[in-house]
Amino acid sequence: MTVRRLIRGGAAPGALAVLVAVAGCSAPSDEGDDSGGSGGQDSVVVGIANEPETLSPLLGYGKDGNSKIFDGLLRHDGEMGLEPALATELPEISDDGLTYRYPLREDVSFSDGQPFTAADVVFTYETILDPGTNNAAKGELDAIDSVEADGDHAVVFTLKYPFAPFAERTVLPIASERAAGDQDVNTGAYNTEPVGTGPYVLTDWSPGERISLTANPEYWGGEPEVRRVTMAVVPDDDVRATRLRSGDLDAAVLPPNLAEGFADEDGMVTINAESADFRAVTLPSDNPVTGDVDIRRALDLAVDRELMVESILLGAGHPAYNAIPTASPWFAEGTERAFDREGAGQLLEQAGWALQDDGFRARDGQRAEFTLWYPAGDRLRQEHALAYASDAKEIGIDITVESGSWEIIDGQLAEDAVLSGGGDPADPDFQLYTLLHSELAGNGYNNMAHYRNPAVDELLDEGRQSGDPAEREAAYEAVQRELVEDPGYTFLTHVDHVYVMADAWDGVTTQVEPHDHGLGHGPWWNVEDWRVRS
Repeated sequence: MTVRRLIRGGAAPGALAVLVAVAGCSAPSDEGDDSGGSGGQDSVVVGIANEPETLSPLLGYGKDGNSKIFDGLLRHDGEMGLEPALATELPEISDDGLTYRYPLREDVSFSDGQPFTAADVVFTYETILDPGTNNAAKGELDAIDSVEADGDHAVVFTLKYPFAPFAERTVLPIASERAAGDQDVNTGAYNTEPVGTGPYVLTDWSPGERISLTANPEYWGGEPEVRRVTMAVVPDDDVRATRLRSGDLDAAVLPPNLAEGFADEDGMVTINAESADFRAVTLPSDNPVTGDVDIRRALDLAVDRELMVESILLGAGHPAYNAIPTASPWFAEGTERAFDREGAGQLLEQAGWALQDDGFRARDGQRAEFTLWYPAGDRLRQEHALAYASDAKEIGIDITVESGSWEIIDGQLAEDAVLSGGGDPADPDFQLYTLLHSELAGNGYNNMAHYRNPAVDELLDEGRQSGDPAEREAAYEAVQRELVEDPGYTFLTHVDHVYVMADAWDGVTTQVEPHDHGLGHGPWWNVEDWRVRS
């Protein structure tokens, strides 16, 4: 017997590191109305900080939904509930939680005119799971034992174990087997010339400059009224704000202090989106200072999170104590750490980290010092990094703050700290597993701190593989309590995403957002549903 359940995403705000490419700040285009702000309300130019490394879902693009070029079997509504997309209904789930059956739409074609079928779904998931595919997020599909077509218009997933949030993973975009099947998945043209079923079609991608999309006139959900969407890649926050003010952009994500400057701007609106997006400092396990548990615990006490929310975020966020926001029903009450500079100093003294004449601590000849990196041009991370270093100095820990491109930072992750970000609002597995599990240490942007804690590994596996909600809740609560005793990161804040945009369209809303706020997230998450204001 199978049962049909209403599945809703946890609206409370997890962890997947974003794939980013550092880019220049050129104008979005030299052609037509894409050369600056909108030439009309049927066009929008958005300033984003980062661009994807690929536009292929086979390599991870759009895995959390809202990819614009593609659709998943399911998608999120405005309240983060799951609703059918390429599937006609929510999945039928077997009583043992091991089988998910999705009936599929029969009226859908890819942008090259080829019909969408169950074979494309099978191809997408099997390709991602292939050991030769360079998809850093494939571990999120670890529960899949097999995926099989049931005729042309249904697909059945069989799981190895009951994975409670599995349906959330089926917002993953579906690729075309005909377009991509004969290519090298890691290097083929599909990565830059994708063919999808989504509301928009890629018309141009100039890496480091812009991604240009045009409405798909054959979209099964109806042709969008906003016919052109241009994502201008502008990594530097200040430059993005300047271009927005000049009219070169219609919308942009900005740090709160820059967004504040638009508060009285005629024709502009500021929008705050709740998110699961955290800012945290990685504490590499193999560094002799950051790998010391007493240093980690002292830093956890010494950081003034409330002041960071007030002074850096201007109130647009909340203190963070782990990847799960305090407002989430999954947050473990009692794991908050009060600001206690005196207690942090006492902890270090007792651990043998003694103050020296220069005001900094040392133990057994090892000075309490390390380097903290942040990506150049990211003002929000810069301000978090400087505030953190200032708090650390007060307890005798010397932190040198450096900025650089991600290409530079990547080579330092095992040795130096980095002001990191991450978060996914859907489920604690997505928030914690890739952030903490030792098997993923050094795997791209997964487990950037190289955190290793066998008890945490066991609890993460238990939470992932249990179908019992109570067991999952207990496992994730225990993980959070382990992080109090052995924090591999110093979590600082959960950041509300702040956007400024022209007040020119109807239907503009936000969702609870993950860390990523580029192509698919922001007020333009549903740009295909916007209405041109008459």
